[in-house]
Amino acid sequence: MENYLENTKVFKALGDPKRAMIVDMLSCGELCACMILEKFEMSQSTLSHHMKLLCECGIVKGRNEGKWTYYSLDEETISKTKQFFCSITSDKENCICKEDTGCCKGCDSNE
Repeated sequence: MENYLENTKVFKALGDPKRAMIVDMLSCGELCACMILEKFEMSQSTLSHHMKLLCECGIVKGRNEGKWTYYSLDEETISKTKQFFCSITSDKENCICKEDTGCCKGCDSNE
């Protein structure tokens, strides 16, 4: 369950189209908050809110330089998220559906 909680934070953060667009922009490399702000019609406080959520889930990291913050993707989190997504969308021996030996009431597992 812990693994699911940790990874779904990223998907929840990406559930907002503007945050997904910001991540897309950062896929080309580090950007100053001022450059991200120029692409969207939003206030600086709204951008700060979006960046806070992206940083809290771990997919984006920021560093301060002068009066601006520069953002980039956290490759380690992205790699873990890709692995998680691949894991939950692939058939595997240790899938949670195979943990219980019993079946649902609607199925006749003896057939």
